[in-house]
Amino acid sequence: MRGVGNWVCVVRRGLGRRVRYSPCRSPQYPTVLGPNFPDVWIPSTNTHRPQSSAIFPKGQTAAIIDGNFIAHDIKSRIADEIRRTKAVTGKCPGLAVVLVGKRRDSRTFINIKLKACEEVGIATLIAELPETCTESELLHVVSGFNEDTSVHGIIVQLPLPRHLDEEKVMTFVSPEKDVDGFHPLNMGNLAMRGREPLFVPCAPKGCLELLLRLGVEIIGKKSVVIGRSKMVGLPTSFLLQRHHATVTTVHAFTNNPEQITSKADIVVSDVGIPNMVRGNWLKPGAVVIDMGNNLVKDPSSRRGYRVTGDVCYEEAIKVVSAITPVPGGVGPVTISMLLSNTLDSAKRAFGFTS
Repeated sequence: MRGVGNWVCVVRRGLGRRVRYSPCRSPQYPTVLGPNFPDVWIPSTNTHRPQSSAIFPKGQTAAIIDGNFIAHDIKSRIADEIRRTKAVTGKCPGLAVVLVGKRRDSRTFINIKLKACEEVGIATLIAELPETCTESELLHVVSGFNEDTSVHGIIVQLPLPRHLDEEKVMTFVSPEKDVDGFHPLNMGNLAMRGREPLFVPCAPKGCLELLLRLGVEIIGKKSVVIGRSKMVGLPTSFLLQRHHATVTTVHAFTNNPEQITSKADIVVSDVGIPNMVRGNWLKPGAVVIDMGNNLVKDPSSRRGYRVTGDVCYEEAIKVVSAITPVPGGVGPVTISMLLSNTLDSAKRAFGFTS
């Protein structure tokens, strides 16, 4: 990291205490990329297709999808796999994090990721740059991590200050270390059937992990993804299509979004608008994955605010069959997917396949 200037703070974190979990077998369900079925169009002779969704008796509410519990199970298996890998290779995975500026929310997200790495045995490097850093200085730091053989994953925490080109920076990260899955090569391979990306973006991967673990039927089901961001909405649509769902994307220019959403068996939302999706938007018995993460003022809270999703939770639980809460739903699983991507990258680098 020489030559960048004395304002760059790089901290190498050790593994700390090792958390031991009892080993468990991996659950048996399709891979996150989905089965590679050919498109074969068969004319339907049945003009009426009964809905599989259930309508709840009065007073019954939805199943709450516990992301913390699922994330703990995933991290347990990752920690066990890292121990086996280290026993054979003598090496452990390494994750580098680049933080520009002093945004409080970015620092909070970074700390959550670092803690999760420590729990499973992933070593971490942190490079902190001032908000006024130039693009060339930031790229120099990323280049150093690209070349560091002890680093198997690189995260540039977003958002970046406005004077920095996020697209250029994301493209500069080595595709082989792009554990966020944002590099155009990885995103392009995700979009193209028959190809496999090196990494799938963590939040969409976590979304599919939840659906698969719940045993939700995806093939042929109507799915609506509300939002089309390059980090969440767009790759989530790609993944659902790989699982042969009939996918509709709802965005800011969509007419009658509530009518479109109300026909969906699976609803995924990530638009950043608190409580935008109301109960009357949802089909009875639908499965809802709320990926929104919004801060709402709440004088009764100690912090003065509370975290809520895009879906009006109080209304939705009276209509749908299952829903992720916010917080405690997709978020913890997303962090686990980051750990999983980093482990996969390290194993490729080590040539360790078992």
